[in-house]
Amino acid sequence: MIKKKQPLAIKPRRGVCLVISAPSGAGKSTITQALQQSEAYVQTSISVTTRPPRPGEQDGVHYHFRSVEQFRAMVKEGALLEWATVFKGSYGTPRAPVEAALQAGYDVIFDIDWQGHRQMRHALPNDVVSIFILPPSLEELERRLRGRKSDHHEEIDHRMTEARDEISHWKEFDYVIINSELEHAIAETRAILHAARLTKARQIEGLGQFVSTLGG
Repeated sequence: MIKKKQPLAIKPRRGVCLVISAPSGAGKSTITQALQQSEAYVQTSISVTTRPPRPGEQDGVHYHFRSVEQFRAMVKEGALLEWATVFKGSYGTPRAPVEAALQAGYDVIFDIDWQGHRQMRHALPNDVVSIFILPPSLEELERRLRGRKSDHHEEIDHRMTEARDEISHWKEFDYVIINSELEHAIAETRAILHAARLTKARQIEGLGQFVSTLGG
């Protein structure tokens, strides 16, 4: 289910499916949250998961909590745009609410990895605009990870190994941003979103109606 914001007050257009990927510690979650807080017509999808709720989490608010059998049925029915199974459970993105949001002109932002990006690109080839966030260096990435007091040394070593694998897929994305300075990276991400909204193909219905009033 998609979290709603204010109704649209602009010419009809199709929304953007903005995929943001990066190795852990590169800043993608912070950038995603900044866009969600500052941009009108931006929504977030609520993922489906098989893991049990953590304290304070609510079904339909933080996640849609489903059994393994229910999750497998959704995969089989094609009801998920992307999904993956990790150590603690399976996660996926429901198709129907995302497609409804795009049709209504809302942009949906995804904070997912390169594998999720591949699946999203396959499922919605005309809607996905993707960005890969790079750290300024591996040394800086490790420094940021070690600044997280909740991560143990073994976990940081594991994340650094995963980071190198994530970074190897940067060429698969439409845009690449080096996050040397957070506010600048947020501004660059916002510029990409704004440009994607203005493509002719995404505005074609609304533009056609508008241009007809100009005699075009």
